[in-house]
Amino acid sequence: MKLAGRIVSLAGFILLVSFFAVPLGLFLLFGENGEWLPVLIGGFLAFIVIVGMAIFNVRRRSVFYGIPLVIFFVGCVVAIPGFYKLTKPVVETADVDLSEYAPNTSGTKAVKLEQSASFLIEKDLPKLDGATALYPVYAAFVQAVYPEKYYDPYDSEVMSNRTGQAYENLLDGQVDIIFALGPSEAQRKKAEERGKELILTPIGKEAFVFFVNKENPVKGLTQEQLRDIYSGKLTNWKEVGGNRAKIRAFQRPADSGSQTALEEFMGDVPIMKAPTEEVADLMSGIITYVADYRNYDGAIGFTFRFYSESMIGNSDIRLLAVDGADPTVETVRSGAYPITRELYAITAGSENPNVKAFIDWILSDEGQELVEKTGYVGMDSDKDETK
Repeated sequence: MKLAGRIVSLAGFILLVSFFAVPLGLFLLFGENGEWLPVLIGGFLAFIVIVGMAIFNVRRRSVFYGIPLVIFFVGCVVAIPGFYKLTKPVVETADVDLSEYAPNTSGTKAVKLEQSASFLIEKDLPKLDGATALYPVYAAFVQAVYPEKYYDPYDSEVMSNRTGQAYENLLDGQVDIIFALGPSEAQRKKAEERGKELILTPIGKEAFVFFVNKENPVKGLTQEQLRDIYSGKLTNWKEVGGNRAKIRAFQRPADSGSQTALEEFMGDVPIMKAPTEEVADLMSGIITYVADYRNYDGAIGFTFRFYSESMIGNSDIRLLAVDGADPTVETVRSGAYPITRELYAITAGSENPNVKAFIDWILSDEGQELVEKTGYVGMDSDKDETK
């Protein structure tokens, strides 16, 4: 075959392959799987080189096979960052060290009243449990009114467990009061099955927040957009003004406080089933995952303002504005920030004689001062108990 004929043959082959490869390349470029584009280009070029060398009778095996393999390998190497970013490895995370907030310890972060409390408990101490995010505030209550001694955050009459375990301890009668968000439907049903009545007393308010990696250009979303994300209707950040990147919407396990808050926020809108690797066991874990540079342009998570800003303080995430309002103490207090949740002191029929008086004191000016000093928004002191 003459040189001109070989060139024409190669050109015809390139046009034929391009007929299939170009549409696929455009689909990858503008779709949600652009990470594959370098692999496609590398494979396309390698294939062209092999056919070209066959047409031109290149017989040296090291050249015939070596050059295409190198080209394809380069395409794969270029693609690695995209795949690495979208494939989250198992990340070991540890929860907050609550000993930093333990009452009556040197250098504790638990806030204090400027004066001695007007109410003190000397005996029959109510046993307390609660969510990690609320430990700082009820540790401050204990520091003000309980006997001055050390209370181990993980094993004492003033301890903290995850929300689900705290509810279990309350229903089992192991503790008298828990401090948490409201129960999930499953937790309410479990209380009914055990013949327990959950009494929820609001003691403060907090912002339920959504957050992204700080490198994500999206600064805020509407409530409708957030519901679309967590229902699976909205799947790419480009649809809300961000980069072309698949949205990875992290969730928490069922019956955790933040997952229950998400369910309440979603209302009647079904929440999509999260892949196993996108369910964070700890609330600190969901922040770690979204902060990870490999997930920077895809991940979104949810938590609570005080927990994320004061207890975790991860500078690699950014809390999103919702309906144009940033989550701050001021916007929670004014109602400008639209997604708030009440924090509760919850009982289930305790016979401890000091439980009611303790909760009444929490709702007093002194108790509410500690709520505010900790970083939450206080309630009106005459707020009635609700179920």
